[in-house]
Amino acid sequence: MLRPDNFSFVSYQKTLARPAEAMKHKVDTLQKQFAAKGLKWPAAQLYIRNFKYDGQLEVWVKNDRKEPFKLFKTYRVCALAGSLGPKRMEGDYQVPEGFYYINEFNPSSTYHLSLGLNYPNASDKLLSDSLQPGGDIYIHGSCVTVGCIPLTDTYIEELYVLAAFARESGQDFIPVHIFPIRYSNKKSVDYLKTLSKTDAELKAFAENLERVYDHFEVAKQLPVIMTNDKGEYVYANLSKKVAPAPPVKKVHPARRTRTITDIADVVHQWPQFPGGNEKFLDYLRTAGNALADELPATHKKAYVQVEFVVDKDGTPLNFKVTKGVTADFNEEIVTQLEKMPAWQPAQLNGQPVAKKIVQGFAIEKASN
Repeated sequence: MLRPDNFSFVSYQKTLARPAEAMKHKVDTLQKQFAAKGLKWPAAQLYIRNFKYDGQLEVWVKNDRKEPFKLFKTYRVCALAGSLGPKRMEGDYQVPEGFYYINEFNPSSTYHLSLGLNYPNASDKLLSDSLQPGGDIYIHGSCVTVGCIPLTDTYIEELYVLAAFARESGQDFIPVHIFPIRYSNKKSVDYLKTLSKTDAELKAFAENLERVYDHFEVAKQLPVIMTNDKGEYVYANLSKKVAPAPPVKKVHPARRTRTITDIADVVHQWPQFPGGNEKFLDYLRTAGNALADELPATHKKAYVQVEFVVDKDGTPLNFKVTKGVTADFNEEIVTQLEKMPAWQPAQLNGQPVAKKIVQGFAIEKASN
């Protein structure tokens, strides 16, 4: 993409209609998302990895070559063409698998905005059809595909802006790794095993890609990836076997609990949230929005139910999820709700008493 010599890459993008709109609407929200995750804005380096069968695209970021990548966000890929396995010829509707980089910013794509990938790469040129290997592989918007990686328009706008700032910071080759599956997902692994039972080439190819996945899971850095004269990926600084990283258990603050022996069944006046019931519902909606990004990838929305006690001094405590999602996510719910302000306690015969509250609310990822 040509631009005037005196323009920075981001400044040039702002002169183009769709990128300018994306910058206008997305920079502020991206800055807030970075701040919420303790990340420095803008990211100087991106790493993108896509899991075909799982329909997910991750964006990892960092600001210094030596520091480990940190996960910024996981986007849903909204359509899939072809099946598992690499792309080998034009018109096979396959999404490529392997190791690529962004080589084009398309500000006026048929599919809203798009980021081009350098398919066919050195490996593909040796292993794919020599006359018609195919091409024009993009990450793009509009949620349709015939062999690309489609996101919704709002997601591609975020990714386009992130990539533009990384390019501005000097990252000329933004890596995009496309894996057949997420190798830590048993359902995906089982599906790949079924497909590769009678396909030794597919099995070997997928297992070779898995070595890079395993390495990154531990090191949060990328190995040096090369291609030999057979078109096989080989790795310069990758150990023969990298043990999977042990799961990291999130540390939650000490829970707000008390031993309460006398909880009223009947009261003359129920506990009152500051500002009344409508303010309480607003609080729950805000809590649901804050929790949405923490929902497991398998859930777009959830309806949860919690119970807690408003003690006689008005303190809400002893939170418990009675209808939730996963154990880890239920802990996130409790952590969020323990930020709740003090209430006006329930009254019985003119005296404050402890009272149990049971409440449900919705948690839903933003629609696109």
